[in-house]
Amino acid sequence: MDFSRLEKNISDVIKEQQAKLGYMREKVRLYYPLNSLNHFFGTEADENEMNRILEGFPVAVRDRLGEVKISNMGDRFCFLIPEQGAEYVRSVTGEHEFISELIELVRRHGCTIDQIRELFSRYSDKVYFEKVHNGEFDYLLRFEGDAADQYIYCFKEEGCHITYHRFLPEDYKELMA
Repeated sequence: MDFSRLEKNISDVIKEQQAKLGYMREKVRLYYPLNSLNHFFGTEADENEMNRILEGFPVAVRDRLGEVKISNMGDRFCFLIPEQGAEYVRSVTGEHEFISELIELVRRHGCTIDQIRELFSRYSDKVYFEKVHNGEFDYLLRFEGDAADQYIYCFKEEGCHITYHRFLPEDYKELMA
């Protein structure tokens, strides 16, 4: 089984957490619904099948993330990443990564969508932008093509600040269905 997409997502979520809260050498618990895990693997597994699929994950990532523990309650899966995993992600995170700059930008009072679009454009000349009218978000941005960052970023203007959510493309499509 190819676990690379799941491992990348776990690392990306830890990077985002560290950018928001600062680095601490601590355990991290990440929760994934079954449907998101199925998106990583292109499967339609039930919870028992997913447990079998995930049996090889801790072995596949041990050298980088440490002794990962996986548990589930129904279709909600918990990945317990040990301190080694948080340290590993910190060690491979560049000083000026997109997610860190995005978080710093949206933290600022008076941040605008134009500033956010400018940030995206500094990282790629292929950026998709859409004003959305779905009641949840105001704007959608994503990198196009073979960009390393394949997430969909949704932004909401809330008075004098902007919030965002980051989705896997499949999760976003499911959310909007």
